[in-house]
Amino acid sequence: MLGPEDINLDGKVALVTGAAQGIGEAIALTFARFGASVAMCDRNADGLAYVSKEIDRMGQRVVTGVLDVRDADQVNAFVADAVRALDRRIDALVNNAGGGFAADFLDVNAKGQEALIRENFSSVTHFIRACVPHMQQGGSIINITSIEAHRAAPGFAIYSAMKAAIANLTQSLALELGDRLIRVNCIAPDVIPTPGLPDLQDVSARMALPVVGHVDDVAGAAVFLATDLSRFVTGTTIHVDGGNVAAGGWHRQPDGGWHP
Repeated sequence: MLGPEDINLDGKVALVTGAAQGIGEAIALTFARFGASVAMCDRNADGLAYVSKEIDRMGQRVVTGVLDVRDADQVNAFVADAVRALDRRIDALVNNAGGGFAADFLDVNAKGQEALIRENFSSVTHFIRACVPHMQQGGSIINITSIEAHRAAPGFAIYSAMKAAIANLTQSLALELGDRLIRVNCIAPDVIPTPGLPDLQDVSARMALPVVGHVDDVAGAAVFLATDLSRFVTGTTIHVDGGNVAAGGWHRQPDGGWHP
């Protein structure tokens, strides 16, 4: 029988990529509040140092690494350092690092395409290969994708395709890693203000919940997937988007009705 004690991460070790700001920062801090030791990485050294200090103030152990998640050698070295410092184990991996730029597909050259693939797909595969051997008692892999994995994204075609690839990879790995009791799931956020995004207040008309989300909403879903609350959940995607994917092009009208 589940109880409040199943909603904590006491004694667990979590690794979060892209943790210097935004969603990654919120997940790292929330995991620490729920009792986890945290290993986290980013290219933003200043942001990473700030988050590290906050976790340290909570009395939780923290290991940081300033690195390029696209580089497999750097990833392997960081994971090795993290497991040496944190009980030689990893219980939860959150692949949050990623990003893109706006450009029509025909304007993206081979170099730009390769950069998008490495940042949004290869980085995920690097960390999964590096971390799975340290998930000896089972574990949870949480891949942060996007609503763009489930719809067209003109101007972001390669980015969207890579997020869709991660969603498919998640399903395949849920089967491949199931016998190790490792669960693999996605979180697909939308309408979550983070640094660098434009104002999102005007999008609520197309959402079931007429409000803008918060990075803590994504962190809450990550806690669910990292704890025993989700012990029978694998190979799926949780949409943290205010109902945007469900709306599917419908818009709320001033009279409260919905029209396409």
